[in-house]
Amino acid sequence: MTPPLRLDGVTRRYGEVTALDDIGFELESGSLTGLLGPNGAGKSTLVNLAAGLRRADAGTVRLFGGDPRDAVNRVALGMTPQQTGLPDTLRVGEVVRFVAGHFPDPVPAGELLDRFGLAGLERRQTGGLSGGQKRRLVLALAFAGRPRLVLLDEPTTGLDVEGRRALWDAVREFHAGGGTVLLTTHYLDEIESLAQRVVVLAGGRIRADGDVDTVRGTVRRSRVTLRAATLPELPGVEHTERDGDRWTLHTADADQLVRDLVGSGAPFADLGVAQASLEDAFLTLTGADR
Repeated sequence: MTPPLRLDGVTRRYGEVTALDDIGFELESGSLTGLLGPNGAGKSTLVNLAAGLRRADAGTVRLFGGDPRDAVNRVALGMTPQQTGLPDTLRVGEVVRFVAGHFPDPVPAGELLDRFGLAGLERRQTGGLSGGQKRRLVLALAFAGRPRLVLLDEPTTGLDVEGRRALWDAVREFHAGGGTVLLTTHYLDEIESLAQRVVVLAGGRIRADGDVDTVRGTVRRSRVTLRAATLPELPGVEHTERDGDRWTLHTADADQLVRDLVGSGAPFADLGVAQASLEDAFLTLTGADR
């Protein structure tokens, strides 16, 4: 079966900056993939190449087996870019119907607006919407054409908790119906809640690719937590966090650290050991903890 999206040996440069460097990437039909990376990692560039908004300097990009710059290959694609603009004088319903008119079997406007918590706003001018309502409308438009693949580039930025939950529910419903999702976000809880697969991108290259547990497992790091008034200097501690008498020690060898702690004779209580979190893995893989 032809994958919804495939990149082979893709490189994209902006002047002297290489945003993507010989990337190979494929989405399976019906998958929900989270794309993580720091600012400037190349996430938006990858999304824009997939949507046909940019051209690769080298390699090939295939959307449903064809060139994404060809409009016929984008009929089954929905997208929410990071930066969006809505015409202030148009009403919400007019915007929805305009976008829906580009698709053969769009979702009825009322149903779409209700799904994203915008019921009753069909006659409101977009210029009169709150920031969160505008963001919800832009998100709704990605699903207007009953897409098979949606590209969501940091979709919940600027949304309140209710808005984020509404989007999560919509994404889950879409995915449960067989839809394919590529989601970029800075919110790690979003990835852990939604994604089956996590791809970590940094410096234009893929640093890790797998399910959440697999990505966590790429980092040999644990957290040792305890309560103590003071602590002696212990070998093997990579990073220390303190909140009152609560200590969190990051280490590659928790067993040895605990042995050293006990051997030091220092008094402590409430000892706990946990494996690396997705945040730990993300920071290590992207070099953000250095």
